[in-house]
Amino acid sequence: MQTNFTLAALADPQMRDSEKILRTCVHCGFCTATCPTYLLLGDELDSPRGRIYLIKDMLEGDKPATADVVKHIDRCLTCLSCMTTCPSGVHYMHLVDHARVHIEHTFTRPLADRFIRALLAFVLPYPNRFRLALAGAALGRPFVPLLRLVPQIGPRLAAMIALAPKSTPAPIAETPVVASPKRGRVVILEGCAQPPLKPSINAAARRFLARCGVEVVPAPGEGCCGALVHHMGREEEALDFVRANVDAWHRLIDDGGLDAILVTASGCGTTVKDYGYMLRGDAHYAEKAARVSALAKDITEYVSTLDWTASAPRKLTLAYHSACSMQHAQKITDLPKNLLRKAGFAVKDVPEGHICCGSAGVYNIMQPDLAARLRDRKLGNIGRLKPQAIAAGNIGCITQLASGTQTPVAHTIELLDWACGGPAPNGLA
Repeated sequence: MQTNFTLAALADPQMRDSEKILRTCVHCGFCTATCPTYLLLGDELDSPRGRIYLIKDMLEGDKPATADVVKHIDRCLTCLSCMTTCPSGVHYMHLVDHARVHIEHTFTRPLADRFIRALLAFVLPYPNRFRLALAGAALGRPFVPLLRLVPQIGPRLAAMIALAPKSTPAPIAETPVVASPKRGRVVILEGCAQPPLKPSINAAARRFLARCGVEVVPAPGEGCCGALVHHMGREEEALDFVRANVDAWHRLIDDGGLDAILVTASGCGTTVKDYGYMLRGDAHYAEKAARVSALAKDITEYVSTLDWTASAPRKLTLAYHSACSMQHAQKITDLPKNLLRKAGFAVKDVPEGHICCGSAGVYNIMQPDLAARLRDRKLGNIGRLKPQAIAAGNIGCITQLASGTQTPVAHTIELLDWACGGPAPNGLA
């Protein structure tokens, strides 16, 4: 794609990077075939190619974002299926991230949008606040039908309540004994939304690793990975979270070392693996952030390096839902399925497995209609397999799918832990 940026604009490192990404695009349109929003809406501007044209025009002229541009960029799930499909290697993720920051700085959203986005940024990255919100959702559940009738803000509040579990699980404080000999030392990102929604995931990871002789150490000062606000264009807030995590993990690296920084939510893992890029221009953090990104691994990547055997193989049929952040962003595809098969499960691929389930961070709150259509499409494809349970590696996908089905949805590590003597995941006891 031919570009026409001024030299003054290209003095900005972020603009230089985006200009290089734009020039990589050859207009082929392969991305339209796998874009969920183009699949649903059939609008070229709701495809990656269309959005690239909009972003180019906006950034090239250093124009304030318009309501029409914002509408189409907001509809993007950042599922990155386009990056898997693209034959030219267009790094759409960094381009759309830049567009969202530009929108945040140049466009005044309607009051309802500003309220919901500020509420999400205030609550979701903080586990204690999120627990209180989940408790409050129970009070609001009877009013969901009425909320859906309120323009703009009502459907989004209704979507938030509908996604909340009917009961909030208690935190799990167990500290499993690490088997001898000790074979590793790692940290697990606790995260922000996952502990209140499903603390059993990281508990299962700690149990599994302990059996393998891997010590899991706490990381005081660690918090949200930054993804939730990063994808809303609130870049300074995101980078504050990133720097805090880099500091917390580097204290452990300097005090005894770490073999890996493990992430059990693939959406978070995608962001942590990008810390080096996000802080590339920060002289105080660039090197440390790159080191963190190099140590970051999805839990299944690390488990695949360990020596383990299922002590209680489970003969269940699973539908494996590959989160977009797993398959498209991190390029982890067959590995989780192979681990589940090793544990005794029969694993089936989901038809249209490359299409997003509609979770996408806070997308299922901000775009509830599109998200519900994608969820129902995904569950329809899963239902054809007649599985006994659904396996996934991302808390957002687990919450999204569970909101529309009675089939148990469990994290991959919960299922592996169960096959190695741990407790059964919820719904599979």
